[in-house]
Amino acid sequence: MMETIVLSHKEVDRVGILQHCVDKRITQVAASVKLGLSYRQTKTLVKRFRQQGAAGIASKRRGKPSNNRIPDTVRKQVMQLIRRRYSDFGPTFACEKLTELHHIKLSRETLRKWLMAEGLWKGRKRKAPRVFQIRQRRPQFGELVQIDGSPHAWLEERAPRCTLINFVDDATGRILYARFVPAETTASYLEGVGVHLERFGRPCAYYSDKHGIFRVNLVGKEHMTTQMGRALKTLDIELINAHSPQAKGRVERSHKTLQDRLVKEMRLAGIQTLEEANAFLQKFIEIYNRKFSVQPASPQDAHRPVLHTPEEKTEILSIQETRKLSKNLTCQWDNCLYQLQLKSPGYGLRGATITVCKTLAGEVLLLHKGRRLPYTCWEHGEAPPPLSDDKEINACVDQAKHAGSPRSTTGDSRGHFVGCKQRQALRKPWRPAADHPWKKPFLPSRAGVFHHQDTRTSAATG
Repeated sequence: MMETIVLSHKEVDRVGILQHCVDKRITQVAASVKLGLSYRQTKTLVKRFRQQGAAGIASKRRGKPSNNRIPDTVRKQVMQLIRRRYSDFGPTFACEKLTELHHIKLSRETLRKWLMAEGLWKGRKRKAPRVFQIRQRRPQFGELVQIDGSPHAWLEERAPRCTLINFVDDATGRILYARFVPAETTASYLEGVGVHLERFGRPCAYYSDKHGIFRVNLVGKEHMTTQMGRALKTLDIELINAHSPQAKGRVERSHKTLQDRLVKEMRLAGIQTLEEANAFLQKFIEIYNRKFSVQPASPQDAHRPVLHTPEEKTEILSIQETRKLSKNLTCQWDNCLYQLQLKSPGYGLRGATITVCKTLAGEVLLLHKGRRLPYTCWEHGEAPPPLSDDKEINACVDQAKHAGSPRSTTGDSRGHFVGCKQRQALRKPWRPAADHPWKKPFLPSRAGVFHHQDTRTSAATG
């Protein structure tokens, strides 16, 4: 029966050299040079080859477990932890958590093989990469800041869906500002710009998508400016709109990483509310920046100082609309009537155009030529329903669902009747039409009885 000898490619090459040495064609010193071994090691191999042939140079460790093999007890412990706490974690992230929280150091490739053997991880096929024009990072920190919002189930089933507003520097990949908000709105971006200005100063440009917050997308009105565009133009910050998501890939890839790691970190920390998530987010950003940010090509900081006063900055980062004053120095905005309270008669302000500003804190300011005007306010009916786009619709539905939930009745069963009275109080009173008979004057008839003058009836009978 023939014996099968398994040799590696390296060992097969040694067979030829050792055969020449045994046949006295070359010396053992020359053979040691060709084999890259010492003279003593070569002498031992030649002796084995003479006695056992090719089997004498085969590795004696082949088919045996490695001396550096991880014990089965450690593998069993790791698999139990993975199933109990990290079942949906990837090998890389799970390996980091095992080292950080459980002090178990493993290679991510070792853990990947274990997970695939247990059926807990499936290898992913790499898609054929699409070809895009490569753009190098900006050399200076603060030259270009990519901004975007990411609607996602950040708190999974523990809270309603929300949106992450994210500001990422293009030169370093560093997150400069991040915050969870109910929906992606103009106010949320203006708040982020205000925090960015306080921490770093004015960047040269912001890079965003073509959402209606950043540009007017109506046909024939592309020349108009949004609230965000007006604020950035006043602050002398360029606003650039990307043609595709891949163009602002820095912030898009940041969202992909955060949707994986941040969601799982908040799950492990037991985050339940939006307030807790924002508090946790600030600590997570520091860890993220240390791990994923890079050094810029230039050490210079491109941020510029803010030239406006805090009061001017508050007015700039607000929702602004123009109104025209009446002869009584009043104007209407957001279903409220505003009456100016001036010491002088203010005849020069009749018919003047003023700017109504609603700050991020909810305060309303009336401005005329940069000067704040004192006023009193009266509510003038109910506010109209807000206009929502596709990125705000989820927050509006969650709010309506919460408002329409059944009221709790504690103490007795009168809570239901109280709710009915509240709904009746909110209902608008009925008013007759302008041509209703009740609004016509009383006229004497031939019999001396007063009756209503109904123009609709008289026109029909006349």
